[in-house]
Amino acid sequence: MNNPENNVVKSYAIIGFGKIGRALAKAFVRKGIEVSVATTRTPESFAAEAAAIGKEIIPATLGDAVKADVIFLAVRFESHPDVARALPDWGGKIIIDVTNAYGVPPQDLGGLASAKFVAQAFTSGKVIKGFNHLGAGVLEKDPAVHGGNRVVFLAGDDEGATSEVATLAEKLGFAPVKLGKLTDGGLLVQAQGNTWGQLIFQDLIKFKS
Repeated sequence: MNNPENNVVKSYAIIGFGKIGRALAKAFVRKGIEVSVATTRTPESFAAEAAAIGKEIIPATLGDAVKADVIFLAVRFESHPDVARALPDWGGKIIIDVTNAYGVPPQDLGGLASAKFVAQAFTSGKVIKGFNHLGAGVLEKDPAVHGGNRVVFLAGDDEGATSEVATLAEKLGFAPVKLGKLTDGGLLVQAQGNTWGQLIFQDLIKFKS
């Protein structure tokens, strides 16, 4: 039986329009999927840059962008609290944590995995770690490679939200691989101090069997 929620049209947003944000934007344009983009700047200040990527990119204010159902957090790790303050309650929204906490002392995170630390800021949100293990130069490329699809790793504590992000990843042409919870397999794609997770920068292609 089909789940009715799977047929609901979702809205998407990317917070951050640096190299990673632009790489994600290109993935949406490649598949003709509309996505809002917000930065600390006014929408008008980067409208031309957004238009150059594709008509599917909608420059927005942070206040408007966070109204989306699924939000990519593509800002510097240190900036995530600023984004979190845009809403008092994230009401079950999915936040895809694309940040990397490389260089952040582990004691500053209270012993938590970086994504768990991020999740504390997004009250009632569902934080999924994903799309962060590839450099922007690789992430922006067409994920269809030699008959296979580029892998993106996903980790989250909410299985339903993880599956929803996996479905989105497939729509964008990637091959999602679930790693489990944020503090389990998720550590493989999370920087700790000056050490990268074991799967960071691993550019893998999955082929259909």
